[in-house]
Amino acid sequence: MATSPPYPPHPPQPPQPPQPGAVPEGGGIRHAHWWQRTWVRYGALIALLALSGLVILALVREQTGTQGFLVGLGLAVLPVPLLIAVFRWLDRVEPGPWRNLVFAFAWGACAAALIAIVANSFATRWIATATADPAGADTLGATVVAPVVEESAKAAAVLLVFLFRRRDFTGLVDGVVIAGVTGTGFAFTENILYLGNAFGTDQLTGDGGIASVTAATFFVRIVMSPFAHPLFTVLTGIGFGVAALSAHRRRARRVLLPLAGLLLAMVMHALWNGSASFGEWGFLAVYGAFMVPAFAVLTWLVVWTRQRELGTVREELPAYAAAGWLAPGEPYALGSMRARRLARDHARRYLGKPAAREVARYEAYATSLAFLRHRGSLGRAGADFVVRERELLNELWRRKDVARPALEHAARMTAPPVPLAVPPWPGYGVLGPGHPGYGGPSHGRPGHGGPGQGYPGQGYPGQGPSGQGPSGQGPSSHGQGGYGYPTGPGPYPGPYPGHGPYHPYRS
Repeated sequence: MATSPPYPPHPPQPPQPPQPGAVPEGGGIRHAHWWQRTWVRYGALIALLALSGLVILALVREQTGTQGFLVGLGLAVLPVPLLIAVFRWLDRVEPGPWRNLVFAFAWGACAAALIAIVANSFATRWIATATADPAGADTLGATVVAPVVEESAKAAAVLLVFLFRRRDFTGLVDGVVIAGVTGTGFAFTENILYLGNAFGTDQLTGDGGIASVTAATFFVRIVMSPFAHPLFTVLTGIGFGVAALSAHRRRARRVLLPLAGLLLAMVMHALWNGSASFGEWGFLAVYGAFMVPAFAVLTWLVVWTRQRELGTVREELPAYAAAGWLAPGEPYALGSMRARRLARDHARRYLGKPAAREVARYEAYATSLAFLRHRGSLGRAGADFVVRERELLNELWRRKDVARPALEHAARMTAPPVPLAVPPWPGYGVLGPGHPGYGGPSHGRPGHGGPGQGYPGQGYPGQGPSGQGPSGQGPSSHGQGGYGYPTGPGPYPGPYPGHGPYHPYRS
């Protein structure tokens, strides 16, 4: 455990440009490839997922037939892009690497689905043999066995990311995203099975259209409840996310919280599966009384957490701006999703897509730095706090020439203007309302504030119509538009036209 020092280190003076092909100081970046250091483990994981995918493909095709499999696949894939986009949107403050999401989806769709099919079938057959009651065995398997097996299998993906990609798993949102994508992958495979079987039933009975079993299954699983499995697993992810925020010394809490989330996911899953046995209106009752409110509460919680993360960025990064690592306007821009988007668009417009990607990486590193310092201020950072801080600062410093002008532009575009009060009396260097040069382009007398008669302090340093120095030289007495926005090249020259020092803002 470590705490952040009261003041961040200062940047190197003068800055040394990185050598081509050189490894940055500290030897790592935020999304460090653990698999580059352990090729054997990475290869074994790929082989496991590929083998699971082949086996689950064969099992599903055997149960549904080729036509049923193709129909189920075509229908089950429909909600997947939407769900992935939603979870990716939630992760925009500190976006994790795509490979984590690919792993989570593949685990849910292949490994977890294979475990669930094999274990559920074995347990149901065992219960039916032991009780000589196949109908009761099916009900018990759906309400007790399936929730325990399926949620445990999906939780394994969250646990693996939590253990082996710890730098990418720093809070509640990370747990929600990894768990939700895992649940999305599991639901995808399960929907193929259910929709394929429904299509096979319709083929035998000759039903079709809206009255078919396929249409009813599609409506229930794809239209009404595409979020069911992701919702269950998200409860487990919240437990892991809160555990990630806990101090290392609280080991009991770090173990019990994920277990509590897993238990809650199992209970919610059992309630959902058991709704069919609650009578004719059991499904709608559970859906309206539990599923929809739980979905709404979790959505609010994640969005609220995301806003808190943006607040943490605005609170922690000014220390690095004071030390010289960031420009003064960057903490505001990095704490606003709209400003971040404007910065990427600005870089893309003038320097192309590679520059926009560099700005996006800069934003991700800066966010990780803010979260690291926040954990350090709470005494929750690891022993490698100083090393990790230096790694992130070096990554920012390498990209500052591209990212800083774009973020300064975004800060000027999004910062709220600060109106300046106009004194009701004339003073030295200020012409009253009755004077012909007041508020207009006429020039004042020498010694009375200079051309344009700007108020002292209205003009900010920098070249442009906003003025130079305290006299506020410009075409009007109020600088540009009354707020003194700098428009000329400022103290940080860069590749973008018209960039200058940051616009004053109120956080």
